[in-house]
Amino acid sequence: MRILLALDESENSHRVAQYVGSLLGQTPDVGVTLFHVLKPMPRELLEHGGSEDPAAEAQLSVQLHDEQEAWIRKERESECHVLRKACETLTQAGFDRSRVALRYGHEDDIARNILEEARSGHHDTIVVGRHGTSRIKRIFGGGVTEQLLRDAKGFAIWVVE
Repeated sequence: MRILLALDESENSHRVAQYVGSLLGQTPDVGVTLFHVLKPMPRELLEHGGSEDPAAEAQLSVQLHDEQEAWIRKERESECHVLRKACETLTQAGFDRSRVALRYGHEDDIARNILEEARSGHHDTIVVGRHGTSRIKRIFGGGVTEQLLRDAKGFAIWVVE
């Protein structure tokens, strides 16, 4: 069984790791992926100005790619504490570290990013914490958890409060 824990810096995410750890820490055939979506990439890194000269265009593309990779590395370093803390919680609950993978996403649409990771990683279950939502978000179906519940066909979804 493969489980994806979608995490952020909230206390709810810490409870997600505690819950899964206490429930499945001693279950040897369970693999867990800890997944954190980084903040959106700055607009200036989404595309370059372009050039009519093919050589200059190629150079701009390479430069943009390098800048994007550097931004992702920097964000991962600054956000790695989120996954490290969750990994520590799981291992304290009895999970073998070799059964825990750490992954990052970096898109604007957090729910879509979580679903893509769940599909590409062949996960069976997605575990998220429920965040407090405003009345307006509840009426219009906003929020990552609600979007996952609506769009995650083929997955078991655990919502930890």
